[in-house]
This record gives sequence, C-alpha cells and structure tokens, in this order.
Amino acid sequence: MNMERNGSTGIARVLIIEDHPMLRERLAELIERQENMQVCGTTDNIADGLFLVQSTQPQLVVLDITLKGPSGLELIKEMAAQQLDVPILVLSMHEEMLYAERALRAGARGYISKQEPSEQILSAIRQVLLGQTYLSPQMTAKIVRTFSSGPTQLAGIAGLTDRELEVFELIGRGQTTRQIGIRLNLGSSTVETYRARIKQKLNLENATQLSHEAVRWVQSTQVSAA
Repeated sequence: MNMERNGSTGIARVLIIEDHPMLRERLAELIERQENMQVCGTTDNIADGLFLVQSTQPQLVVLDITLKGPSGLELIKEMAAQQLDVPILVLSMHEEMLYAERALRAGARGYISKQEPSEQILSAIRQVLLGQTYLSPQMTAKIVRTFSSGPTQLAGIAGLTDRELEVFELIGRGQTTRQIGIRLNLGSSTVETYRARIKQKLNLENATQLSHEAVRWVQSTQVSAA
C-alpha cells in the first residue's frame, strides 16, 4: 500500500485500486503528469482501499474489478454501505456489456475499458470528477434500450449475481473450492452453494461441465480484452 497526501487547493486527489503493479504505476504516472490531478494513494485490495479512502479523502477512486481478494464490485458496495460518498470510475479489462451495468448498480459513476487510449481514460476521469457519469456510447445506448423496453429476464452468464459471477470467474482460473473460499472470505459450504446455483442457472449437469464452461468463458474474455 502506498499513500501520499496533497493539501494544495484545486488539485484533485485520485486513489488507484488496481492489482497489476505495472498498470498501477503507469496510471499513476499518467495522472501525475496532469496539472490539476495528483495520486493520493495506490493499493491492490479492498481492505487497504477502504483505509485509503478514509485517510486520504480522495475526490475520485479509479478501481479495477479484479483485485487481490474480493472484487472491486464488493468494494463499491462496501463504500456505499459505509456512506463513503466518493465517485468511483471502474477501469477494467472485463467485458463492458456484462460488468458496466453491475458497477453502476453498485454505485460507481463510470466504467471504461483498459484498452482505451490514455487520453480517453483521462477524459473519463475528468468527466466523473465533474460529477457526470461516464460510459462508452455503445453501453449508453444499451442501457437506454433496456430502460425503454422495461424489465427483462436475464439469461446465461448475464443472469448470475455479482458473487456468482465472481465465483464463476475464479473457477475458470483454475481455483479450487477451498482457494475460492480463502480469497473471498467464504466457507467451503457457501462456495459449494454458489457452484450449485451457477450450474442450475447455466444448465450444466456436473462439476466437469461447470469447470469447462468457466475456463472457456475466462479464455474468451481474455482474448477480447487483448
């Protein structure tokens, strides 16, 4: 965990919560080059992230979905539960069509892909700092269509809850029930319950099918993010 403070007026303090050290460093350098922004802290997990939000009082949190331990979605929900009113911009490699709406529902103010150019990422940061919401034009159009057509029954992977999706991804990354439990601070029986729900929602007959489908999905998302 790294923490810096800046008492200068007119300088927006930005907290970075990202699990890839190289990307964390590059993003920090990009932000520090801006005259009206400064990085007030960096970390790769929820516990340190919450501490830094409270101790550095940032104007913005730039957050990844995948962290060391529980996901960024859980951090967004925890900040809302603790009434920590700090705008959050999710910067992620995950598929926007699957995760952006979840992030906004949890309380984030924007979502942008890591594959976007640096200038676009800075534009998203500035937009959220101004109190606006940032989404890609494609995602904005999708959400508008969803609201106009009314509630629909989500199917397949889109129908998984945030926690189920988190468990599904970890299965696809080859983690065992015990490893998933340790990472997410869950008991093994709870993880098994999530596995059963995922199988039911995806119409999978057994653990082998679940593992194969999860691996296939993780690989497909990695390719699309490359």
